[in-house]
Amino acid sequence: MQGHTFIQQTKLTNVSGRIKYISSQAKQENLYAVYETTERSFWRELAQENRAEFIRSGAEGKCIEARELIIALPPSLYEYSHNELLRYFVDKFKEEYGVECIAALHHNKSKTNFHIHLIYSEREKLEMPTIKVAARNIFIDESGKRRRTKKEITAEDGTIRHGCRIISKGEIYEKHLFDKKKTVFKEKTFLHDVKEFFTDIINDHVINDAEKLKVFPSNSPYIATKKIGKNNPHSNEIHYTNKLKDNWNRHVDQAIRIGIPKEVLIDIKRQEIVAPIGKAIKDGTDRHKAIQVFIERTTRTLNNMIRTMFKMSPQRIEHILKNQLKEFIDFCRAPLKDRRKEEREAR
Repeated sequence: MQGHTFIQQTKLTNVSGRIKYISSQAKQENLYAVYETTERSFWRELAQENRAEFIRSGAEGKCIEARELIIALPPSLYEYSHNELLRYFVDKFKEEYGVECIAALHHNKSKTNFHIHLIYSEREKLEMPTIKVAARNIFIDESGKRRRTKKEITAEDGTIRHGCRIISKGEIYEKHLFDKKKTVFKEKTFLHDVKEFFTDIINDHVINDAEKLKVFPSNSPYIATKKIGKNNPHSNEIHYTNKLKDNWNRHVDQAIRIGIPKEVLIDIKRQEIVAPIGKAIKDGTDRHKAIQVFIERTTRTLNNMIRTMFKMSPQRIEHILKNQLKEFIDFCRAPLKDRRKEEREAR
């Protein structure tokens, strides 16, 4: 069975610290190569500008300084020159998206997971910095907002309030070394697109055809399991959720075999799993609990659909799917005693 591509994306709130971690021989037992498309000072300047812009915006939460992709590789790619392999992957990404990168090629401690950490900037560096000079005195309050007069940042004793400041006329008050963040990296389709992009590269390089990968389809009745990272505090919940997902996927296989179209199963997944999970989380239910409850419940419903339809003729199945699907789902969701009672009454 063809395996699925695993690529995970994370937002970095301390890009310099992350770079040191992934590229350090002291911290990484199995570090094979590091490749940078720009000098290390680029990342310090990028972090400073992102933080300054974040403060000016008044946004809540944490400042995103850069992003990281973790790309799992098939074992046979280990046989290539590590430096050349890493350089090829990174250069291809930079060529496609036009941003600077730093990457490291690793194995995990047990050497069961060969992978790339690829950190990339969301911004391109400007050829000429944009510099703003104060045409008059600018008064900034504690929150970083401009005020019209000095009086608005002055305490009763005539001193400047703590946290307020004055930018004098002629002083540089804003300097941009980078362009705006590229919107492509915030689009919902980006991660799927980058999976397709790297899957093609991986499949061109695998030595054993059995290691070729495919991207888990986004519009599919199946549910992708989640990789459990090292020291993940929710590892137990994720492990249990993955078991429920595997069980759902097995039932989807059975449903397809007895003639339930994928489109119908996608619709059931959307209405009975995806939408209720989203609503429950919005209403304050724990994310892991919501996922588990609705996958488990809908798997039972699908199991009942399969068991009931298995005894039906293809013509009867087709009629239900076209004309009575909602009623049939409601029937299969009901407890066994209620379903048996309804069947007796129908006879």
